[in-house]
Amino acid sequence: MKKTIVCLAFLALSQLCLAQASFQALTQELKEGKPAEVGMSEERLGQIDKTLQEYINKKWIAGAVAMVARKGKITYYKSFGTSGIGSDQPMKKDDLFRIMSMTKPVTSVALMMLYEEGKFLLDDPLSKYIPEFKNPTVLKTFNEQDTTYTTEPAKNEITIRQILTHTAGIAYGFLDAKKWGAIFAKSRVPDGANAFPITIGDRMKILAKLPLVHHPGEAWTYGLNSDVAGYLVEVLSGMTLSDFCEKRIFQPLGMNETHYFWDESVANRLVSVYTEKDGLVEKEKNPALVKMIEFPIRGAKKYFSGGSGLTCSSMDYLKFCQFIINGGTYNGKRLLSRKTIELMAKNQVGDLGTWSGEKFGLGFSISTEKTSAKQLGSLGRLGWGGALATTFWIDAKEGVVAVLMTQIFGSTHSNEVFSKFENAVYQSITD
Repeated sequence: MKKTIVCLAFLALSQLCLAQASFQALTQELKEGKPAEVGMSEERLGQIDKTLQEYINKKWIAGAVAMVARKGKITYYKSFGTSGIGSDQPMKKDDLFRIMSMTKPVTSVALMMLYEEGKFLLDDPLSKYIPEFKNPTVLKTFNEQDTTYTTEPAKNEITIRQILTHTAGIAYGFLDAKKWGAIFAKSRVPDGANAFPITIGDRMKILAKLPLVHHPGEAWTYGLNSDVAGYLVEVLSGMTLSDFCEKRIFQPLGMNETHYFWDESVANRLVSVYTEKDGLVEKEKNPALVKMIEFPIRGAKKYFSGGSGLTCSSMDYLKFCQFIINGGTYNGKRLLSRKTIELMAKNQVGDLGTWSGEKFGLGFSISTEKTSAKQLGSLGRLGWGGALATTFWIDAKEGVVAVLMTQIFGSTHSNEVFSKFENAVYQSITD
């Protein structure tokens, strides 16, 4: 009996230690490895091939690059289909993708680096550093006919924590074109990355005087929060967001193919953006949209969008994911402490609901007991995606990081593709 109790106590202690050791202070760089070395089946990883090829055959996606690593070993790295570059050349593993909202976690890391340096506290009012955000207002009534509106004073100031968690009440215009799209358009506030000769600082100061969707902290609303966070990085560091990320994040992590803007010479690596017609993908033909999505290589190259501006290779983003799962280190460089990574991975929105049903930390979505029960994956898994159908996730419990890149605007099939890709990865785990 005593032996049984001791064994049960040891098992409980082991499980507790496993739960607490999610983010370990590791420094290893990603290296190619055999799946069997890290408890994965090479044969079962082949399900990814079947899944992605099936959707290419259905013309739900034109091409993709998929990457999986476990315990620091890259176990899967393949490209599929066509990139749409030139005369539809085959997709290459090192092709470049506009990652759109997958920029947000990078911006959050940048801001948290300044947090560690004592530049601010998370519950400081945003107006302490960007005065234009003082005395925010909330939308009360809106006239769709002439886009006029009335407001009421917000109950409290916006905090930096609320900016990082999308609880400030700041909207995106494209999610409600008739209301917020009209309000933003009248004030010439863009929804993110663009080719216009404007700066993030100029636009965020204007945004600060526009009404909020709701009182700060009362709901979760996806919006231009990360662009505000990006401008805050500029204010606190004295550098442009681009320069800060280049010098403080990309260079130390060896993310040499991640930038806000590129020379036109890389056009032969920048994957074409597709759209859907009757559920099937085709190259985007709308001249206005084509001009907008060429921002990485053409245009003014002045708007450093903290929410959507980066373009990178799949390998570079996997390095960023590995940096997170390593507990803030990679390539022998420590950018954040393990405790800061743990804080970023904690539920910061309490009982507030998000559109996915998951919770939200400081830059990532977090799977809950309810959402993690819906498909393969672990409780506490971090992730996010981009508007042009890119996705990533970080599962510290299983030691898995994964990235899937496509380029489709308005994809109606991406949720299915992403979910089946994720299931294909998890079903390959053998230990």
